Amino acid sequence: MSALPAVIEARGLTKDYGRGRGVFDVTFAVARGEAVGFLGANGAGKTVTMRALMGFIRPGAGSVSIEGRRCFADRARIQETLGYLPGELALPEDMTAKRYLAFVARMRGADEAQLRRMRALADFFELDVRTRIGRMSKGTKQKVGIVAAFAHAPRVLLLDEPTSGLDLLMQQRFVELVRAEKRRGATILLSSHLLGEVERTCDRALFVRGGRLVSEEPAASLTLEETLAHLYGAGNVGRSWDAPGAACASGDASAPAPDAPDAPGAACASRRASASASDTFDAPGDVRTSGEGRAS
Repeated sequence: MSALPAVIEARGLTKDYGRGRGVFDVTFAVARGEAVGFLGANGAGKTVTMRALMGFIRPGAGSVSIEGRRCFADRARIQETLGYLPGELALPEDMTAKRYLAFVARMRGADEAQLRRMRALADFFELDVRTRIGRMSKGTKQKVGIVAAFAHAPRVLLLDEPTSGLDLLMQQRFVELVRAEKRRGATILLSSHLLGEVERTCDRALFVRGGRLVSEEPAASLTLEETLAHLYGAGNVGRSWDAPGAACASGDASAPAPDAPDAPGAACASRRASASASDTFDAPGDVRTSGEGRAS
């Protein structure tokens, strides 16, 4: 944990939804100008933590704060200046991106500098603001969310799966944007399950599993094997797939005898015997490709 004063802080954060769902006794801090990755598998507790920081849910125990303000009690003041990108965007589909972003700007009381920044961000992400949101792809909607979150140059950014749906070029541009925001002095908490995204943008990585913070590592030193072990537990890493009958098909002498009950090679041996009665083999799709019409 950084020795600098905390801008984003969780102390013993707990929100129990029952049956092991939620977050439990989560404690961490993010210092001014720091970018921290919050890594976890699906359902690990990343979004619950983000929603608690946004003041959308009240902690069952513990506390969360941003710039010294309590996230639930002072949520209105925090949300005035915060940059937030939710994991699941809910945008008004009957509006164009231009109208929606103009609405967001009015709600924030944006000045001319912020409006110029918004237009520059839309151009940077090649966003056609004339398009109606309901006709946009998931990746294009994500661009709208990114522009809205960064347009007012916020001091603090909470980003939940920010590159979801973006193509490789736009992912790279997002990385460049986050790096520029760090240089500007923004404080960033970035929730993700993508190692590369965190490596390229963050100073540290926090790992959450089963709703609990399990480890913390420098982002630059992460390896795929270590990350998988942190995310899923060492016992779930390194498993390989052995297809049923593979040993028989490869002629493995160690495979059980084909006539043994439930032997892995039994079905394979039976298929070989059946195949020998025919001189031809029809591969899947042969009916369609031979011009005999669509297979039923």
